[in-house]
Amino acid sequence: MQVSSYLKLSVAVALATIVLKTGAWWWTDSVSLAADALESLVNLAGSMFALAMVTIAAKPPDAEHPYGHHKAEYFSSGFEGVLIIAAGMGIIWAAAQRLLDPQPVESLGIGIALAVISSAMNGALGWAMLRKSREHQSMALEANARHMFTDVWTSAGVVLGLIGVMATGWLWLDPLLAMLVALNILREGVQLVRASSDGLMDQALDADSMQAVQKVLDEYSHQHIRFDHLVTRSAGQRHYIDLHMHMPAQWSLGRAAAVRNALEQALMKAVPGLRASIQLLPSDVEAHFDEVAEQK
Repeated sequence: MQVSSYLKLSVAVALATIVLKTGAWWWTDSVSLAADALESLVNLAGSMFALAMVTIAAKPPDAEHPYGHHKAEYFSSGFEGVLIIAAGMGIIWAAAQRLLDPQPVESLGIGIALAVISSAMNGALGWAMLRKSREHQSMALEANARHMFTDVWTSAGVVLGLIGVMATGWLWLDPLLAMLVALNILREGVQLVRASSDGLMDQALDADSMQAVQKVLDEYSHQHIRFDHLVTRSAGQRHYIDLHMHMPAQWSLGRAAAVRNALEQALMKAVPGLRASIQLLPSDVEAHFDEVAEQK
């Protein structure tokens, strides 16, 4: 399945869990189950926005976007993070009102059963989506998967808390649990916004990718070839690397180009989605970017 197919499936699952959790809230009048249902509603909005952004990111480069549209995925994770934060704050407000005025909860057995079913659906799809996001290095898919896991843990906490309400009769436990759920939601939202910001600011390649790049460069380095001024950045599923490749000045242009082409192919094979820009320089020539910057 493609990334977009997983996101379409996540929209369907989000709709199903909203129905289940809303039904659980309606049966029980539990504020913690209402909080759980609200998070699923946010998950639906996030999944739909992520699907739109992945569709945009898949578009080929054009005159206005010569490097492609890959960064659109970061807008998805940032948007979902903001939604999660807003949902968490809303849950805290509602729980505070219920904490000041505790209300009885009813039919907890039915509510717990519905919450467990929705959690199983979210957990199964979230696990599959997380694996797919690592395979395709999709920020939007990863954000959606992590939100689903947050939903799973939220539902698990709600179920345990409601079991506690059934066992003790402590009505204040329900809104207190909703507040704890909200704090966990806020934490996840902040992490998504932070990850989105890092991506939009051209974050360097991750450690594993850099290790793969360095391994290839070590294979091509010898007494006649060396590398410097290595710079990397990521843009969604696409990665970019710029570097200088020094070789003997007496080599023919054809020979130098052949070596550079072989290196580019090796780098792209080592890191999926990588695009390399390699500048050829004679061994005795250095580029001093810092000095140029100081003169300006």
